[in-house]
Amino acid sequence: MKIIPAIDLMEGKVVRLYKGDPSKKTIYSENPLEIAKKWESAGADMIHLVDLDATLGRGSNFDLLKNIVKSVKIPVQVAGGLRDEKTIEEALKFATRVVIGTLAFKDLTPLDGLLEKYGSEKLVISVDHNDGLIVVNGWQETTKTPLIEAVKYFKEFGFSEYLSTSIVRDGTLEGPDLEPLKRINEIDDINLIVSGGISNIDDVIKVKQLNPFGVILGKALYENQVTIEEAKQA
Repeated sequence: MKIIPAIDLMEGKVVRLYKGDPSKKTIYSENPLEIAKKWESAGADMIHLVDLDATLGRGSNFDLLKNIVKSVKIPVQVAGGLRDEKTIEEALKFATRVVIGTLAFKDLTPLDGLLEKYGSEKLVISVDHNDGLIVVNGWQETTKTPLIEAVKYFKEFGFSEYLSTSIVRDGTLEGPDLEPLKRINEIDDINLIVSGGISNIDDVIKVKQLNPFGVILGKALYENQVTIEEAKQA
């Protein structure tokens, strides 16, 4: 299981939000490049880099994303506001892989071409959910699409990589929402990254027992409740 620290950017700073609410943010650093290098030297397998301003439609940290990726040697997956083909292609010029959320649930047309051009390993479908229903538009909109159905649908389409965040757990340190993750992980031939609610090493161990592709560490890492070294040894 890959250990993947998150770096969420807002106005160029490293922040964490509570349940995705931009009014409930904590700033952890004003130097994201330093944080990326810190997680790399701690042994992270990959970095999950999120442009929250782009996600929320109120700006962009695109140049900063590029600089962060260039500053480390480990793989970086980029997420947040990648809602059209051109932006996705621009991001893939420097990112190892990109996370596609809202676009996948709004307009399937570009996905075919992207899949053909880049292959499934570079395209991660974000199946973020609120109690089992898919959420889009920076978690501001809950759809009627059930989580498991969504994963099965995109698997048929040809996608193999998934990221699932439980928004009711994200930034809460209340522990991961294991039940839906178990159900996703029972689907054959997919790679799932788990996110949301990890609070300590016990949570990492519980997630590892599901045998997912990776786990994202956010608030627990920034609050020193878990370390990358511990998580890798779990």
